[in-house]
Amino acid sequence: MTEIPHWLDKQAQLHPNAHAIESPDEVLTFRQLQELSQQIAGGLYKLGVQEGDHIAILSGNHINFAAFIHAASYIGAIVVCLNTRLTEKELQFQLRDAKVSQCFADNDNYMKGARALKEMSDAISITNVDEIPRVEKETYEQFKEFIDMDEIFTMMYTSGTTGNPKAVMHTYGNHWFSAVASSLNLGLDTNDKWLACLPLFHVGGFSLLIKNVVYGMPIVLLERFDLHLVHKQIKNNQVTLISIVTVMLQRMLKEKPLNYPSSFRGALLGGGPVPKTLLHEADSENLPVFQSYGLTETSSQIATLSPSDSFRKLGSAGKALGPATLKVFKDGTPAPPNVVGEIHVKGPMVAKGYFGHPSVNDDYFATGDLGYLDEEGFLFVVDRVKDMLISGGENVYPAEIESVLTQIKGVQEAGVTGTAHKEWGEVPIAFIVKSNLDEVTKEQVTAFCQNRLASFKVPHTIHFVSELPRNASNKLVRRKLKDLIDGGGYE
Repeated sequence: MTEIPHWLDKQAQLHPNAHAIESPDEVLTFRQLQELSQQIAGGLYKLGVQEGDHIAILSGNHINFAAFIHAASYIGAIVVCLNTRLTEKELQFQLRDAKVSQCFADNDNYMKGARALKEMSDAISITNVDEIPRVEKETYEQFKEFIDMDEIFTMMYTSGTTGNPKAVMHTYGNHWFSAVASSLNLGLDTNDKWLACLPLFHVGGFSLLIKNVVYGMPIVLLERFDLHLVHKQIKNNQVTLISIVTVMLQRMLKEKPLNYPSSFRGALLGGGPVPKTLLHEADSENLPVFQSYGLTETSSQIATLSPSDSFRKLGSAGKALGPATLKVFKDGTPAPPNVVGEIHVKGPMVAKGYFGHPSVNDDYFATGDLGYLDEEGFLFVVDRVKDMLISGGENVYPAEIESVLTQIKGVQEAGVTGTAHKEWGEVPIAFIVKSNLDEVTKEQVTAFCQNRLASFKVPHTIHFVSELPRNASNKLVRRKLKDLIDGGGYE
Protein backbone atom coordinates (compact mmCIF):
# COMPACT_ATOMS: atom_id res chain seq x y z
CA MET A 1 0.00 0.00 0.00
CA THR A 2 1.34 3.43 -1.03
CA GLU A 3 -0.11 6.51 0.62
CA ILE A 4 0.37 10.19 -0.12
CA PRO A 5 -1.02 13.25 1.67
CA HIS A 6 -4.45 14.18 0.33
CA TRP A 7 -3.65 16.08 -2.86
CA LEU A 8 -6.14 18.91 -2.28
CA ASP A 9 -4.96 19.40 1.31
CA LYS A 10 -1.39 19.59 0.03
CA GLN A 11 -2.16 22.32 -2.52
CA ALA A 12 -4.24 24.24 0.04
CA GLN A 13 -1.19 24.15 2.30
CA LEU A 14 1.38 25.04 -0.37
CA HIS A 15 -0.64 27.56 -2.41
CA PRO A 16 -3.66 28.57 -0.30
CA ASN A 17 -4.40 31.81 -2.14
CA ALA A 18 -3.52 30.68 -5.66
CA HIS A 19 -6.37 30.23 -8.12
CA ALA A 20 -7.52 26.61 -8.33
CA ILE A 21 -10.60 26.80 -10.56
CA GLU A 22 -11.84 29.75 -12.58
CA SER A 23 -15.15 29.96 -14.38
CA PRO A 24 -16.80 32.90 -16.13
CA ASP A 25 -18.83 33.52 -12.95
CA GLU A 26 -16.66 32.36 -10.08
CA VAL A 27 -13.08 31.88 -8.89
CA LEU A 28 -11.97 29.51 -6.13
CA THR A 29 -8.55 29.43 -4.53
CA PHE A 30 -7.11 26.11 -3.40
CA ARG A 31 -8.05 26.92 0.18
CA GLN A 32 -11.61 27.79 -0.84
CA LEU A 33 -11.88 24.61 -2.93
CA GLN A 34 -10.66 22.61 0.07
CA GLU A 35 -13.20 24.26 2.38
CA LEU A 36 -16.08 23.75 -0.06
CA SER A 37 -15.11 20.11 -0.68
CA GLN A 38 -14.90 19.39 3.02
CA GLN A 39 -18.24 21.08 3.68
CA ILE A 40 -19.83 18.90 0.98
CA ALA A 41 -18.09 15.85 2.45
CA GLY A 42 -19.69 16.67 5.79
CA GLY A 43 -23.02 16.93 4.00
CA LEU A 44 -22.50 13.56 2.34
CA TYR A 45 -21.82 12.05 5.77
CA LYS A 46 -25.08 13.59 6.96
CA LEU A 47 -26.90 11.99 4.02
CA GLY A 48 -25.51 8.60 5.01
CA VAL A 49 -22.64 8.22 2.54
CA GLN A 50 -19.95 5.92 3.95
CA GLU A 51 -16.51 4.74 2.92
CA GLY A 52 -16.72 2.32 0.01
CA ASP A 53 -20.19 3.44 -1.10
CA HIS A 54 -20.80 3.87 -4.83
CA ILE A 55 -22.28 7.32 -5.39
CA ALA A 56 -23.14 8.65 -8.84
CA ILE A 57 -22.72 12.16 -10.22
CA LEU A 58 -24.96 13.26 -13.12
CA SER A 59 -23.77 16.76 -13.84
CA GLY A 60 -22.40 19.13 -16.40
CA ASN A 61 -19.20 21.13 -15.99
CA HIS A 62 -19.67 23.04 -12.75
CA ILE A 63 -17.33 23.92 -9.90
CA ASN A 64 -19.54 21.82 -7.61
CA PHE A 65 -18.66 18.78 -9.76
CA ALA A 66 -15.01 19.26 -8.81
CA ALA A 67 -15.86 19.88 -5.16
CA PHE A 68 -18.06 16.77 -5.15
CA ILE A 69 -15.36 14.39 -6.37
CA HIS A 70 -12.91 15.75 -3.79
CA ALA A 71 -15.59 15.47 -1.11
CA ALA A 72 -16.03 11.80 -1.98
CA SER A 73 -12.27 11.28 -1.68
CA TYR A 74 -12.31 12.70 1.87
CA ILE A 75 -14.83 9.99 2.78
CA GLY A 76 -13.43 7.19 0.66
CA ALA A 77 -16.60 6.82 -1.42
CA ILE A 78 -16.34 5.75 -5.06
CA VAL A 79 -17.66 8.20 -7.66
CA VAL A 80 -19.59 6.79 -10.64
CA CYS A 81 -19.44 9.42 -13.39
CA LEU A 82 -22.57 9.39 -15.55
CA ASN A 83 -22.81 10.80 -19.05
CA THR A 84 -25.48 13.53 -19.08
CA ARG A 85 -26.36 12.65 -22.69
CA LEU A 86 -27.61 9.18 -21.81
CA THR A 87 -31.29 8.34 -21.99
CA GLU A 88 -33.23 7.34 -18.88
CA LYS A 89 -33.02 3.67 -19.92
CA GLU A 90 -29.24 3.88 -20.25
CA LEU A 91 -28.99 5.62 -16.87
CA GLN A 92 -31.05 2.91 -15.24
CA PHE A 93 -28.72 0.23 -16.53
CA GLN A 94 -25.60 1.97 -15.28
CA LEU A 95 -27.05 2.84 -11.86
CA ARG A 96 -28.00 -0.80 -11.32
CA ASP A 97 -24.84 -2.25 -12.84
CA ALA A 98 -22.57 -0.04 -10.70
CA LYS A 99 -24.59 -0.82 -7.55
CA VAL A 100 -25.09 2.88 -6.83
CA SER A 101 -26.61 3.72 -3.44
CA GLN A 102 -27.16 7.45 -3.98
CA CYS A 103 -27.25 9.65 -7.07
CA PHE A 104 -26.44 13.37 -7.17
CA ALA A 105 -27.41 15.60 -10.08
CA ASP A 106 -27.16 19.23 -11.10
CA ASN A 107 -30.23 21.38 -11.80
CA ASP A 108 -30.27 20.58 -15.51
CA ASN A 109 -30.19 16.81 -15.00
CA TYR A 110 -32.06 16.34 -11.76
CA MET A 111 -35.44 15.63 -13.37
CA LYS A 112 -33.94 13.17 -15.85
CA GLY A 113 -32.30 11.29 -13.00
CA ALA A 114 -35.51 11.41 -10.95
CA ARG A 115 -37.53 9.97 -13.84
CA ALA A 116 -34.99 7.20 -14.37
CA LEU A 117 -35.09 6.27 -10.68
CA LYS A 118 -38.89 6.41 -10.53
CA GLU A 119 -39.13 3.43 -12.85
CA MET A 120 -36.63 1.43 -10.79
CA SER A 121 -37.50 -0.64 -7.76
CA ASP A 122 -33.99 -0.17 -6.40
CA ALA A 123 -33.69 1.90 -3.24
CA ILE A 124 -31.58 4.66 -4.75
CA SER A 125 -32.13 8.27 -3.69
CA ILE A 126 -31.38 11.35 -5.75
CA THR A 127 -30.20 14.71 -4.43
CA ASN A 128 -29.48 18.00 -6.16
CA VAL A 129 -25.74 18.63 -5.88
CA ASP A 130 -26.41 22.25 -4.98
CA GLU A 131 -28.66 21.15 -2.10
CA ILE A 132 -26.16 18.87 -0.36
CA PRO A 133 -25.95 20.22 3.22
CA ARG A 134 -22.81 22.22 3.96
CA VAL A 135 -21.51 20.88 7.26
CA GLU A 136 -18.74 22.72 9.03
CA LYS A 137 -15.63 21.71 10.93
CA GLU A 138 -17.13 19.34 13.51
CA THR A 139 -16.83 16.48 11.00
CA TYR A 140 -13.35 17.31 9.76
CA GLU A 141 -11.55 14.86 12.02
CA GLN A 142 -13.26 12.01 10.16
CA PHE A 143 -11.84 12.97 6.80
CA LYS A 144 -9.07 11.00 5.17
CA GLU A 145 -5.71 12.75 5.49
CA PHE A 146 -3.97 10.36 3.14
CA ILE A 147 -4.79 8.89 -0.25
CA ASP A 148 -4.17 5.18 -0.80
CA MET A 149 -2.98 4.94 -4.39
CA ASP A 150 -4.34 1.38 -4.73
CA GLU A 151 -7.91 2.27 -3.71
CA ILE A 152 -10.66 2.69 -6.32
CA PHE A 153 -11.60 6.36 -6.76
CA THR A 154 -13.86 6.52 -9.84
CA MET A 155 -15.88 4.37 -12.20
CA MET A 156 -16.52 5.52 -15.78
CA TYR A 157 -18.47 3.58 -18.35
CA THR A 158 -17.17 2.48 -21.69
CA SER A 159 -18.87 0.15 -24.16
CA GLY A 160 -17.39 -3.18 -25.15
CA THR A 161 -17.60 -4.61 -28.63
CA THR A 162 -20.51 -6.77 -27.44
CA GLY A 163 -22.47 -3.57 -26.88
CA ASN A 164 -22.73 -4.04 -23.12
CA PRO A 165 -21.37 -0.99 -21.26
CA LYS A 166 -18.75 -1.77 -18.60
CA ALA A 167 -17.58 0.37 -15.69
CA VAL A 168 -13.83 0.99 -15.75
CA MET A 169 -12.46 1.12 -12.20
CA HIS A 170 -9.78 3.79 -11.76
CA THR A 171 -7.60 3.91 -8.69
CA TYR A 172 -6.16 7.10 -7.24
CA GLY A 173 -2.83 5.85 -8.55
CA ASN A 174 -4.18 5.49 -12.10
CA HIS A 175 -5.26 9.14 -12.10
CA TRP A 176 -2.04 10.29 -10.38
CA PHE A 177 0.29 8.60 -12.86
CA SER A 178 -1.79 9.80 -15.81
CA ALA A 179 -1.25 13.36 -14.61
CA VAL A 180 2.46 12.76 -13.99
CA ALA A 181 2.91 11.15 -17.41
CA SER A 182 1.24 14.11 -19.10
CA SER A 183 3.54 16.52 -17.27
CA LEU A 184 6.64 14.55 -18.24
CA ASN A 185 5.48 14.61 -21.85
CA LEU A 186 4.24 18.18 -22.29
CA GLY A 187 6.38 19.80 -19.62
CA LEU A 188 5.04 22.00 -16.85
CA ASP A 189 5.47 25.75 -16.70
CA THR A 190 4.87 27.82 -13.57
CA ASN A 191 2.48 29.98 -15.61
CA ASP A 192 0.43 27.11 -17.03
CA LYS A 193 -3.34 27.40 -16.98
CA TRP A 194 -5.45 24.69 -18.63
CA LEU A 195 -8.81 25.35 -20.28
CA ALA A 196 -11.37 22.60 -19.56
CA CYS A 197 -14.27 22.46 -22.00
CA LEU A 198 -14.56 18.68 -22.47
CA PRO A 199 -17.20 16.99 -20.28
CA LEU A 200 -15.90 16.24 -16.81
CA PHE A 201 -17.74 12.89 -16.79
CA HIS A 202 -15.38 11.74 -19.59
CA VAL A 203 -11.86 10.75 -18.63
CA GLY A 204 -10.33 13.46 -20.87
CA GLY A 205 -12.15 16.20 -18.98
CA PHE A 206 -11.90 14.50 -15.58
CA SER A 207 -8.13 14.22 -15.94
CA LEU A 208 -7.88 18.02 -15.76
CA LEU A 209 -9.41 17.98 -12.27
CA ILE A 210 -6.57 15.68 -11.24
CA LYS A 211 -3.87 17.74 -12.97
CA ASN A 212 -5.30 20.70 -11.07
CA VAL A 213 -4.54 19.24 -7.64
CA VAL A 214 -1.41 17.26 -8.58
CA TYR A 215 0.33 20.17 -10.32
CA GLY A 216 -1.13 23.00 -8.25
CA MET A 217 -2.13 24.45 -11.63
CA PRO A 218 -5.24 26.57 -12.20
CA ILE A 219 -7.86 25.37 -14.65
CA VAL A 220 -10.50 27.44 -16.41
CA LEU A 221 -13.78 25.55 -16.39
CA LEU A 222 -16.37 26.14 -19.12
CA GLU A 223 -19.80 24.47 -19.07
CA ARG A 224 -19.29 23.40 -22.67
CA PHE A 225 -17.24 24.22 -25.74
CA ASP A 226 -18.25 27.82 -26.48
CA LEU A 227 -16.18 29.19 -29.36
CA HIS A 228 -16.46 32.82 -28.24
CA LEU A 229 -15.47 31.99 -24.65
CA VAL A 230 -12.62 29.72 -25.76
CA HIS A 231 -11.09 32.48 -27.89
CA LYS A 232 -11.63 35.01 -25.11
CA GLN A 233 -9.99 32.87 -22.43
CA ILE A 234 -6.96 32.07 -24.56
CA LYS A 235 -6.45 35.69 -25.62
CA ASN A 236 -7.31 37.50 -22.38
CA ASN A 237 -6.92 35.09 -19.47
CA GLN A 238 -3.42 33.68 -19.91
CA VAL A 239 -4.62 30.18 -20.85
CA THR A 240 -1.65 28.13 -22.02
CA LEU A 241 -3.21 24.73 -22.85
CA ILE A 242 -6.57 23.33 -23.93
CA SER A 243 -7.96 19.79 -24.31
CA ILE A 244 -10.25 19.34 -27.31
CA VAL A 245 -11.36 16.91 -30.03
CA THR A 246 -11.04 17.37 -33.80
CA VAL A 247 -14.46 18.95 -34.37
CA MET A 248 -13.59 21.65 -31.81
CA LEU A 249 -10.30 22.40 -33.54
CA GLN A 250 -12.17 22.79 -36.82
CA ARG A 251 -14.48 25.34 -35.24
CA MET A 252 -11.61 27.25 -33.63
CA LEU A 253 -9.88 27.60 -36.98
CA LYS A 254 -12.96 29.04 -38.70
CA GLU A 255 -12.30 32.41 -37.08
CA LYS A 256 -8.94 33.34 -38.55
CA PRO A 257 -6.66 35.05 -37.81
CA LEU A 258 -6.52 33.61 -34.30
CA ASN A 259 -3.88 36.02 -33.01
CA TYR A 260 -3.25 33.88 -29.94
CA PRO A 261 -0.54 35.17 -27.59
CA SER A 262 2.89 33.55 -27.67
CA SER A 263 2.27 32.20 -24.15
CA PHE A 264 -0.36 29.77 -25.53
CA ARG A 265 1.40 26.41 -25.74
CA GLY A 266 -1.17 24.49 -27.76
CA ALA A 267 -4.04 22.02 -27.90
CA LEU A 268 -4.02 18.43 -26.65
CA LEU A 269 -6.21 16.64 -29.16
CA GLY A 270 -8.03 13.35 -28.76
CA GLY A 271 -10.46 11.50 -31.00
CA GLY A 272 -8.21 10.19 -33.76
CA PRO A 273 -5.67 11.59 -36.23
CA VAL A 274 -6.07 15.10 -37.62
CA PRO A 275 -6.54 15.62 -41.38
CA LYS A 276 -3.45 17.06 -43.06
CA THR A 277 -5.31 20.16 -44.25
CA LEU A 278 -6.42 20.92 -40.71
CA LEU A 279 -2.89 20.51 -39.39
CA HIS A 280 -1.63 22.95 -42.01
CA GLU A 281 -4.33 25.45 -40.98
CA ALA A 282 -3.33 25.14 -37.33
CA ASP A 283 0.34 25.47 -38.19
CA SER A 284 -0.27 28.61 -40.25
CA GLU A 285 -2.04 30.12 -37.22
CA ASN A 286 0.79 29.15 -34.83
CA LEU A 287 -1.51 26.78 -32.96
CA PRO A 288 0.55 23.75 -31.86
CA VAL A 289 -1.44 20.50 -31.88
CA PHE A 290 -0.49 17.54 -29.67
CA GLN A 291 -2.29 14.52 -31.14
CA SER A 292 -2.91 11.76 -28.62
CA TYR A 293 -4.15 8.21 -28.23
CA GLY A 294 -5.92 7.05 -25.12
CA LEU A 295 -8.79 5.08 -23.66
CA THR A 296 -11.00 5.26 -20.63
CA GLU A 297 -9.00 2.22 -19.47
CA THR A 298 -5.74 4.21 -19.65
CA SER A 299 -7.10 7.13 -17.59
CA SER A 300 -6.72 9.51 -20.59
CA GLN A 301 -3.81 9.77 -23.04
CA ILE A 302 -1.15 7.08 -23.09
CA ALA A 303 0.62 8.13 -26.30
CA THR A 304 1.14 11.60 -27.74
CA LEU A 305 2.61 13.03 -30.93
CA SER A 306 4.63 16.22 -30.62
CA PRO A 307 3.72 19.06 -33.01
CA SER A 308 7.28 18.92 -34.32
CA ASP A 309 6.55 15.44 -35.70
CA SER A 310 3.03 16.17 -36.98
CA PHE A 311 3.89 16.35 -40.68
CA ARG A 312 6.83 13.95 -40.63
CA LYS A 313 4.60 11.32 -39.01
CA LEU A 314 1.24 12.25 -40.48
CA GLY A 315 -1.53 10.06 -39.06
CA SER A 316 0.51 8.89 -36.10
CA ALA A 317 -0.57 9.04 -32.46
CA GLY A 318 3.06 9.35 -31.34
CA LYS A 319 4.94 7.35 -28.74
CA ALA A 320 4.02 6.02 -25.30
CA LEU A 321 4.33 8.46 -22.40
CA GLY A 322 7.17 8.15 -19.90
CA PRO A 323 5.78 5.60 -17.39
CA ALA A 324 3.93 3.63 -20.08
CA THR A 325 4.85 0.91 -22.55
CA LEU A 326 3.10 0.17 -25.82
CA LYS A 327 3.40 -2.87 -28.03
CA VAL A 328 1.63 -4.33 -31.06
CA PHE A 329 0.98 -8.08 -31.05
CA LYS A 330 0.05 -10.28 -33.99
CA ASP A 331 -0.80 -13.94 -33.42
CA GLY A 332 0.43 -13.69 -29.84
CA THR A 333 3.91 -12.32 -30.59
CA PRO A 334 5.29 -8.79 -31.05
CA ALA A 335 4.65 -7.62 -34.60
CA PRO A 336 7.53 -6.37 -36.79
CA PRO A 337 7.54 -2.69 -37.82
CA ASN A 338 4.67 -1.65 -40.10
CA VAL A 339 2.72 -4.87 -39.50
CA VAL A 340 -0.81 -4.36 -38.21
CA GLY A 341 -1.78 -6.10 -34.99
CA GLU A 342 -3.63 -5.46 -31.75
CA ILE A 343 -2.35 -2.59 -29.60
CA HIS A 344 -1.37 -3.56 -26.05
CA VAL A 345 -0.47 -1.12 -23.27
CA LYS A 346 1.08 -1.33 -19.85
CA GLY A 347 1.71 1.23 -17.14
CA PRO A 348 0.56 2.55 -13.76
CA MET A 349 -2.20 4.59 -15.41
CA VAL A 350 -3.86 1.50 -16.88
CA ALA A 351 -6.99 0.50 -14.95
CA LYS A 352 -7.04 -2.86 -13.19
CA GLY A 353 -10.37 -3.95 -14.56
CA TYR A 354 -14.11 -3.51 -14.93
CA PHE A 355 -16.58 -3.56 -12.06
CA GLY A 356 -18.39 -6.88 -11.90
CA HIS A 357 -16.11 -8.48 -14.49
CA PRO A 358 -12.88 -10.51 -14.25
CA SER A 359 -9.81 -8.41 -13.49
CA VAL A 360 -7.61 -7.11 -16.30
CA ASN A 361 -4.35 -9.04 -16.56
CA ASP A 362 -1.48 -7.37 -14.65
CA ASP A 363 0.65 -7.73 -17.76
CA TYR A 364 -0.16 -5.91 -21.01
CA PHE A 365 -3.74 -4.75 -21.50
CA ALA A 366 -5.22 -5.68 -24.88
CA THR A 367 -6.97 -2.53 -26.12
CA GLY A 368 -8.97 -4.14 -28.91
CA ASP A 369 -7.59 -1.47 -31.24
CA LEU A 370 -5.65 -2.34 -34.37
CA GLY A 371 -2.48 -0.48 -35.28
CA TYR A 372 1.21 -0.72 -36.06
CA LEU A 373 4.53 0.73 -34.99
CA ASP A 374 6.89 2.11 -37.62
CA GLU A 375 10.68 1.68 -37.60
CA GLU A 376 11.07 4.57 -35.14
CA GLY A 377 8.43 3.29 -32.73
CA PHE A 378 5.66 5.72 -33.67
CA LEU A 379 2.17 4.31 -33.26
CA PHE A 380 -0.39 4.40 -36.08
CA VAL A 381 -3.94 3.43 -35.13
CA VAL A 382 -5.72 1.63 -37.96
CA ASP A 383 -9.09 0.89 -36.38
CA ARG A 384 -10.36 1.99 -32.99
CA VAL A 385 -11.87 -0.75 -30.86
CA LYS A 386 -12.48 -2.83 -33.95
CA ASP A 387 -15.69 -1.40 -35.35
CA MET A 388 -16.05 1.60 -33.06
CA LEU A 389 -16.57 5.03 -34.58
CA ILE A 390 -15.96 8.48 -33.10
CA SER A 391 -18.65 11.10 -33.55
CA GLY A 392 -17.75 14.57 -32.29
CA GLY A 393 -15.30 13.05 -29.83
CA GLU A 394 -17.84 10.54 -28.46
CA ASN A 395 -17.14 6.81 -28.75
CA VAL A 396 -19.97 5.04 -30.56
CA TYR A 397 -20.20 1.25 -30.59
CA PRO A 398 -22.22 -0.33 -33.42
CA ALA A 399 -23.16 -3.42 -31.39
CA GLU A 400 -24.89 -1.30 -28.77
CA ILE A 401 -27.02 0.40 -31.45
CA GLU A 402 -27.74 -2.93 -33.15
CA SER A 403 -28.99 -4.31 -29.84
CA VAL A 404 -31.56 -1.51 -29.67
CA LEU A 405 -32.57 -1.82 -33.32
CA THR A 406 -33.34 -5.52 -33.02
CA GLN A 407 -35.81 -4.77 -30.23
CA ILE A 408 -38.05 -3.04 -32.77
CA LYS A 409 -41.05 -5.02 -33.97
CA GLY A 410 -40.55 -5.67 -37.66
CA VAL A 411 -36.73 -5.64 -37.54
CA GLN A 412 -35.23 -9.04 -38.21
CA GLU A 413 -31.55 -8.10 -38.37
CA ALA A 414 -29.51 -4.92 -38.07
CA GLY A 415 -25.98 -3.84 -38.84
CA VAL A 416 -24.38 -0.50 -37.99
CA THR A 417 -21.23 1.17 -39.22
CA GLY A 418 -19.86 4.69 -39.50
CA THR A 419 -19.64 7.10 -42.38
CA ALA A 420 -17.68 10.32 -42.77
CA HIS A 421 -19.40 13.54 -41.70
CA LYS A 422 -18.11 17.05 -42.36
CA GLU A 423 -18.86 18.38 -38.87
CA TRP A 424 -18.80 15.38 -36.54
CA GLY A 425 -16.04 13.35 -38.16
CA GLU A 426 -18.20 10.24 -38.30
CA VAL A 427 -21.85 9.37 -37.73
CA PRO A 428 -23.52 5.96 -37.39
CA ILE A 429 -25.64 4.57 -40.22
CA ALA A 430 -27.88 1.54 -39.95
CA PHE A 431 -28.73 -1.32 -42.31
CA ILE A 432 -31.93 -3.20 -41.46
CA VAL A 433 -33.48 -6.43 -42.71
CA LYS A 434 -37.24 -6.32 -42.16
CA SER A 435 -39.21 -9.28 -40.94
CA ASN A 436 -42.27 -7.79 -42.63
CA LEU A 437 -41.84 -5.28 -45.43
CA ASP A 438 -44.84 -3.22 -44.34
CA GLU A 439 -44.32 -3.31 -40.60
CA VAL A 440 -41.62 -0.72 -39.85
CA THR A 441 -40.64 2.67 -41.31
CA LYS A 442 -37.51 4.78 -41.04
CA GLU A 443 -39.42 7.29 -38.94
CA GLN A 444 -40.45 4.59 -36.48
CA VAL A 445 -36.88 3.33 -36.21
CA THR A 446 -35.56 6.83 -35.51
CA ALA A 447 -38.23 7.54 -32.90
CA PHE A 448 -37.55 4.22 -31.14
CA CYS A 449 -33.83 4.94 -30.99
CA GLN A 450 -34.30 8.50 -29.74
CA ASN A 451 -36.07 7.16 -26.66
CA ARG A 452 -33.33 4.65 -25.87
CA LEU A 453 -30.03 6.04 -27.10
CA ALA A 454 -28.05 9.22 -26.61
CA SER A 455 -28.45 11.56 -29.58
CA PHE A 456 -24.97 10.89 -30.97
CA LYS A 457 -25.77 7.16 -31.14
CA VAL A 458 -29.01 7.51 -33.14
CA PRO A 459 -28.39 6.39 -36.77
CA HIS A 460 -27.91 9.34 -39.09
CA THR A 461 -29.39 7.41 -42.02
CA ILE A 462 -31.27 4.13 -42.26
CA HIS A 463 -31.12 1.68 -45.15
CA PHE A 464 -33.48 -1.27 -45.54
CA VAL A 465 -31.69 -4.20 -47.20
CA SER A 466 -32.52 -7.77 -48.18
CA GLU A 467 -29.60 -9.31 -46.28
CA LEU A 468 -26.50 -8.40 -44.29
CA PRO A 469 -22.94 -9.42 -45.23
CA ARG A 470 -21.78 -12.34 -43.09
CA ASN A 471 -18.74 -14.61 -43.05
CA ALA A 472 -18.56 -18.39 -43.00
CA SER A 473 -19.22 -18.40 -39.27
CA ASN A 474 -22.36 -16.34 -39.87
CA LYS A 475 -20.81 -13.33 -38.13
CA LEU A 476 -21.67 -9.87 -39.38
CA VAL A 477 -18.89 -8.31 -41.47
CA ARG A 478 -19.39 -4.61 -40.73
CA ARG A 479 -16.67 -3.39 -43.06
CA LYS A 480 -18.77 -4.64 -46.00
CA LEU A 481 -21.97 -2.86 -44.98
CA LYS A 482 -21.24 0.22 -47.05
CA ASP A 483 -20.75 -2.00 -50.11
CA LEU A 484 -24.54 -2.37 -50.00
CA ILE A 485 -24.80 1.33 -50.79
CA ASP A 486 -22.24 1.21 -53.58
CA GLY A 487 -23.81 -1.88 -55.12
CA GLY A 488 -27.43 -0.92 -54.63
CA GLY A 489 -29.76 -3.41 -52.99
CA TYR A 490 -31.14 -0.99 -50.41
CA GLU A 491 -34.03 1.39 -50.14
